[in-house]
Amino acid sequence: MSLIKSISGIRGTIGGKVNDNLTPLDVVKFASAFGTWLQNNKNKKDLTLIIGRDARISGSMVNSLVTATLQGLGINVIDLGLSTTPTVEIMVPELKADGGIILTASHNPKQWNALKLLNEKGEFITGENGAEVLALAESEDFNYAEVDDLGKYETRDDAFDIHIQQILDLPMVDVEAIKAKNFKVVLDAVNSTGGIAIPMLLDKLGCETVKLYCEPNGQFPHNPEPLKEHLGDICELIKKEGADVGVVVDPDVDRLALIDEKGEMFGEEYTLVAVADYLLKNKNGVAISNLSSSRALRDVAQSHNSEYFASAVGEVNVVTLMKEKNAVIGGEGNGGIIYPELHYGRDSLVGVALFLTHLAKENKTVSELRAGYPSYFMGKKKIELTPEINVDGILSKMEKEYQNENVSTIDGVKIDFENNWVHLRKSNTEPIIRIYTEAKSQEEADKLGDDIIAKIKSLI
Repeated sequence: MSLIKSISGIRGTIGGKVNDNLTPLDVVKFASAFGTWLQNNKNKKDLTLIIGRDARISGSMVNSLVTATLQGLGINVIDLGLSTTPTVEIMVPELKADGGIILTASHNPKQWNALKLLNEKGEFITGENGAEVLALAESEDFNYAEVDDLGKYETRDDAFDIHIQQILDLPMVDVEAIKAKNFKVVLDAVNSTGGIAIPMLLDKLGCETVKLYCEPNGQFPHNPEPLKEHLGDICELIKKEGADVGVVVDPDVDRLALIDEKGEMFGEEYTLVAVADYLLKNKNGVAISNLSSSRALRDVAQSHNSEYFASAVGEVNVVTLMKEKNAVIGGEGNGGIIYPELHYGRDSLVGVALFLTHLAKENKTVSELRAGYPSYFMGKKKIELTPEINVDGILSKMEKEYQNENVSTIDGVKIDFENNWVHLRKSNTEPIIRIYTEAKSQEEADKLGDDIIAKIKSLI
């Protein structure tokens, strides 16, 4: 069974049986639920939704199903075609639409697709809203429009231009400083829409772009999650080309990984750290990430006399806390940059522009820049429990066991020790506790994870 319904949308593998996989009937039902939910909550007759998709193979089919369903409800559709998640997010308020749907399964393999749901601000709908949409999908309480009231359909091909111009207009993006450096950039866009958008941006910034896997045909040449073990090709090409930096994005372009001039990973966690370093150096403020992100962001914020706060895991939770604290910068340790001067969504394009500005102004190589940040190493483990064991009870025992340490229960249990930390989160779908650790060495991070697993077993 590969159909996952959650408060943030629906995702699954293409083909198979209804309610087990992401079939045409499931797409239509969920699109109907979101459209109906919007109609129930808006005090206006003519609704308009923005649609955009990444380049995965099933995108065109899913797009047709969603578009026709919304029109069938009497909702107008503006179709951006091949797009990115941040571009759709920007275009919803830009076109004064009532919401949006992004058709992407993010970093999942090519057989997956998904519908991600946006409100009128171009931000992901809240958990409460998502629960209401799920309930509508279950009830199938839909009322489709009569023939004279069907929704209108139009396309737009200027969304990337609008998105990029908004980035170039940001005061903290120094186009001339970047142009003066004539950076040579190798780009791996995993054959999705980053292969269209990122070169357009780099061209405006005066960079030379060496393209790797930039044909938006949805045939992912490697696992599309931008992790070190998947990126051997670009690391070699950077050295061969004598490039200044490597840029890697996932299929929907909301995660940004960087590679230095030696073909070494900059570190997934350090994309946000570097951008925050640049911004907070110029304006004291607040930086936000989630509880499972690196302590390096806290250290950099404090070095600039700025504050750091951590939210529960999940982009919606990060954005909520960013708004509450009026943060200058925020995001997630997986390479997700959220810059509120542009919009409240993870955006690799603005991440590239801010990072290159920082690199140009520091007058350092990427490896030299990375060497200036605190070095931390992360470990990820899990402990599988039998179904009859109360996972919440185990987490509560761990909280009490370490009550003399700095403990947070915002999202699971996070224990901050002096030189390292561990974050315990339960799975929503199976009796598993996920264990994230960070320390000053990989060995220490892994040992901390093993010690915590042993402690949990002793408490069962």
